Amino acid sequence: MNSTSPALRVKILPAIVAGGLIAGSVDLTLAFLSFGSRMPQGIAAGLLGPRTAFQGGAATWILGVLLHYFIAFAAASVYCLASLRLTFLEEHYLVCGLFYGMGLYLVMNLIVLPISAIHAMGPYPYRDLVQGLLVHMILIGVPIAFCLRRFSQ
Repeated sequence: MNSTSPALRVKILPAIVAGGLIAGSVDLTLAFLSFGSRMPQGIAAGLLGPRTAFQGGAATWILGVLLHYFIAFAAASVYCLASLRLTFLEEHYLVCGLFYGMGLYLVMNLIVLPISAIHAMGPYPYRDLVQGLLVHMILIGVPIAFCLRRFSQ
C-alpha cells in the first residue's frame, strides 16, 4: 500500500479528530486557568475586534470556543495530511511533534495574531515566550503527533 492510498487516508481521520480534540481541550483548559473565563471572547476578538467580542456575551464566548477548536483541528489536519508524504512525521512522532508545536507557536504569534483584529505583536516577555513554546511543543504538538502514530498503525 503506497503512502497516498485511500485506505491510509481514511485511517488518518481518527488521528485528526483525536489530535484536534486532545490538543484543543488541553490548550483550552490551560487558557482558562491562565486567562480566566472570558478567554474565549479574547479568541473571538481576533475575528471581531475587542469591543464587539467582549460586548457580545454568550454568543461571542461560544464563537471563541468554536474558533479555538477550529484552529486545533486545522493544526491536526495539517500534520496528519503532511504525514501522507513525509512518513518520518509518524515514525519519529516525538521529535516531530515537539518541532511541530514550536512551529505552531511561531505561526500563531508571528503571523496569525499580528494580522488578526487585535493586532497583537511582540516584543514578548521572556517568561511568556518560554511558557508558550513549551505548552505548544509538549501539550499540543506531541499529542497531535502521537494520535497520528496511534491511529495510523
